[in-house]
Amino acid sequence: MNAPAINTAFASQAAFRALMEATAQPGEIRTASALGAPAPLSPATAALVQSLTDYETPVWLDDAFARVPAVAEWIRFQTGAPIVQEPRQAAFALIADVEAMPDVTQFALGSEEYPDRSTTVIAQIERFGGRAFQLGGPGIKTSRTFAAEPLPNDFVQRMAVNRELFPRGVDLVLVAGEMMAALPRSVRITEGF
Repeated sequence: MNAPAINTAFASQAAFRALMEATAQPGEIRTASALGAPAPLSPATAALVQSLTDYETPVWLDDAFARVPAVAEWIRFQTGAPIVQEPRQAAFALIADVEAMPDVTQFALGSEEYPDRSTTVIAQIERFGGRAFQLGGPGIKTSRTFAAEPLPNDFVQRMAVNRELFPRGVDLVLVAGEMMAALPRSVRITEGF
């Protein structure tokens, strides 16, 4: 194995580990990075794509990503993952324009028997900070303050609908540059401090 392949393998393992830690601790920020991905893919989004997808994991791109052919080409070259046209067909959905993100019910929600057959949504934001939320639920001792922007105006309501579907629903990963935070379907989110 050559050095770039080894580096990519280590980066993929590190990204997977960071995502598992972020999912276990909702709202805690972790880092991951991959090199050579075309804009507008952020380093952490690219690392997650390399770590989580392969030829059996369909990926859906929002319009902002789909308008850049190099994004789909990079994903196919790096992972072999097929690009699908409908959000419900996707194991992973990549969102570059988070304010225009489809409602969670537009994605695969899994079933009572197979809740893992749902879409994981990876949404790029500008930064962690700004608009504040309180998080509660598994992995959070009492509550945790979390801030991120931009997000849809009805973000809290969307996440409440998602939580009501539990054990079905989508898991959300927010990404800003090399940073990521997971908001799994089990998390409770309220506005403000």
